[in-house]
Amino acid sequence: MKLISGGVCAAQGFRASGIHCGIRKNHSKKDLALIVSDVPAAAAAVYTTNLVKGAPLTVTKNHLADGKAQAVICNSGNANTCNANGIEIAEAMCALVEQATGVPAADVVVASTGVIGQPLDITPIAAGMEPLTAGLSRDGSGSAARAIMTTDTVKKEIAVEFTLGGKVCRLGGIAKGSGMIHPNMATMLVFLTTDAAISAAMLHKALSSDIANTFHMLSVDGDTSTNDMVTVLANGLAGNPEITAAGPDFTAFMEALNTVTVQLCREIAGDGEGATKLLECVVTGADDPQTARVCAKSVICSSLVKAAMFGSDANWGRVLCAIGYSGADVDVHKIDVSFRSPKGEIPVCRDGAGIPFSEEKAKEILLEKQIEILVSLGEGACGATAWGCDLTYDYVKINGDYRT
Repeated sequence: MKLISGGVCAAQGFRASGIHCGIRKNHSKKDLALIVSDVPAAAAAVYTTNLVKGAPLTVTKNHLADGKAQAVICNSGNANTCNANGIEIAEAMCALVEQATGVPAADVVVASTGVIGQPLDITPIAAGMEPLTAGLSRDGSGSAARAIMTTDTVKKEIAVEFTLGGKVCRLGGIAKGSGMIHPNMATMLVFLTTDAAISAAMLHKALSSDIANTFHMLSVDGDTSTNDMVTVLANGLAGNPEITAAGPDFTAFMEALNTVTVQLCREIAGDGEGATKLLECVVTGADDPQTARVCAKSVICSSLVKAAMFGSDANWGRVLCAIGYSGADVDVHKIDVSFRSPKGEIPVCRDGAGIPFSEEKAKEILLEKQIEILVSLGEGACGATAWGCDLTYDYVKINGDYRT
């Protein structure tokens, strides 16, 4: 397997585009994205656990009931959530894709992101369909990635190349996410594409299994969004024997999928609203995977841990505190904690108690942009990783007047 360029257009038969159509007031920011497969594709998706769900999620879920899709349309700047005519607008967006591309509306994934509770006018979207479809290209992943951004500061895309049944396959994705990001999904949107041949049932199995250790282990601010969704389209144009059951090819596909989703998790966490640092909590020595996941998520979600990392303060007691209230059944007297970055690694706690360490060295380590919080529970062979970011003054500034 190797990393390649191309994002959602790396796989055969996918084109993408992104434009500014007028939903957002800032004309320099793109706000409408389109991804189209040359042929119908197997499709799967997972959705936010928030009881308040954006209308696009309801429409997409209905459209994917048959396990097929061929296009994705997404706008930014307005979430189309809590609107009386939200379903009507989401369906209208799909109908516009059919008119412009010939892809049946029922085979369109629709997504929206931005302000909640604001009416979404279909007029600029309709007016933008001609330039949007005219711009579809194999080089369009970057434009689409920028068009789905809200408070994101950088576009997020990745692709990999791998082999299934002797055939070269590609899998790529784009994502947006910066705030309202918390385990059990987030204002996170992720669109994945692959030319691998895999049944809709196995595609759903792969995605559902993967997110437990990737997107469900991601947190920026503790808020679970109303509109988040991860969707994957597989058009089979690579020509490999279709994956219809578990086996070596399915394992290889899962590895490729995980490579992409882990990187997107890291990019989303590192671009958290106001963030200056990517935090990665690696828990080892757990009796079972769930215990490891619970502990890692609790540490990464702790506002006090996040604030300490912003201040480059090796306050390891906050790490233990977060594990202690996580609900995990662990022996706190066996826990070891270290901090690591490109500047080195420093142990700060052993067997649940502090040990002497250089505050100066710890500060040097924690001043880096990527920090690992290493936790050993000392009880078993299972582990988990969670991703997050520091908590800064700018987070409050960004969200204090986000709507106005």
